[in-house]
Amino acid sequence: MSDPLVVAEDLEKDYRMGPEVVRVLRGASLVLNAAETVAVIGASGVGKSTLLHLLGALDRPTAGRVRFDGEDVFARSENGLARYRRTEIGYVFQFGNLLGEMTALENAMIPALLQRVPAPDARARAQEALVEVGLADRVGHRPGELSGGEMQRVAIARALVGRPRVVLADEPTGNLDPKTSEVIWELFFRLQAERGLSFVIATHNHELARRADRGYQLVEGRALPWP
Repeated sequence: MSDPLVVAEDLEKDYRMGPEVVRVLRGASLVLNAAETVAVIGASGVGKSTLLHLLGALDRPTAGRVRFDGEDVFARSENGLARYRRTEIGYVFQFGNLLGEMTALENAMIPALLQRVPAPDARARAQEALVEVGLADRVGHRPGELSGGEMQRVAIARALVGRPRVVLADEPTGNLDPKTSEVIWELFFRLQAERGLSFVIATHNHELARRADRGYQLVEGRALPWP
């Protein structure tokens, strides 16, 4: 069996709130293999978002490390971390985080433009990704003209455009109805099978989480194998 793609080792994360120190993660460890979907479950406030932010280098741990393909991510320079975020990781957030003044196509182009891909190529990548997520007829629509499920599929297309190896999805169906949530998870599984993508999906939905290859439950700042 090949080595894991991502390994989080004993991650700790503290936040200072005035004189008080709040410890969110207390030695959380996680393993993600290539072409695997891992669910991270837990109620709101237990640290799911914090864990994903550390895996994606959107924040630094207080202690512990994240290894990607065997390399300590946080041993990289700031430029190296930025490159990791742009090229290896795709992000899908609960509320999509789309720019309201831009069309679906323009929103999806952003990661490629950040990679300095020429605009015509970035547009072609975005068009392809939107077709892949079933939005070929919505490329010119702005977020306000889309349903919640459609906006989330634009966010997924945007994550794909950077051609990452790992997609981190933070409560991607948290504000969607059950039927639309099912559609989004089916899309993740199809992309896993067809593109060989790896997913870490934070969710409080146990029913959907059971469909992942493996799961972790955050309990008192630690990630325990689940179920």
